[in-house]
Amino acid sequence: MNNKIHSQKLTPNLWFTTNAEEAVNFYVGIFKNSSTGHISRYGKEGFEFHGMPEGTVLTMEFKLEGQSFLALNGNPNFTFNESISFIISCENQEEVDYYWEKLSEGGDPKSQVCGWLKDKFGVSWQVVPAALQKMMQSKEPEKQGRMMGALMQMKKLDIAQLEAAYNG
Repeated sequence: MNNKIHSQKLTPNLWFTTNAEEAVNFYVGIFKNSSTGHISRYGKEGFEFHGMPEGTVLTMEFKLEGQSFLALNGNPNFTFNESISFIISCENQEEVDYYWEKLSEGGDPKSQVCGWLKDKFGVSWQVVPAALQKMMQSKEPEKQGRMMGALMQMKKLDIAQLEAAYNG
């Protein structure tokens, strides 16, 4: 499969230290509509700069739910943080539970708050029910305030509890 990274105007590039291929395979195993693409590898050239053994994955193209990504094995100078995250819009609680369980496996439990989690590779995700967006766009501040109060107490979002708080 050829992801044709350059046919997409914007492509997120995820910088890993040495486990880009492991991360890509992890994500592709979670998202149903996903695939891997072209893999480029380090050669002998430039070893004095990059320090990667010949044959190590340099970049790996992949798609998750139609979105193209590029994974790169770089060096340990850069790491992920919560200032960038990927939002997963979930239709129901079953989807919220599925993505939360899969992506939080091996991740940092301390980073789980208000629907956000950090996976075992340090990438941040927001697992969000579509119903939340409707409540967030409410023109009734008291309903929205009750819902936000409930949301701020949660790790994984619970649609029934959010709706109960919203409806009073």
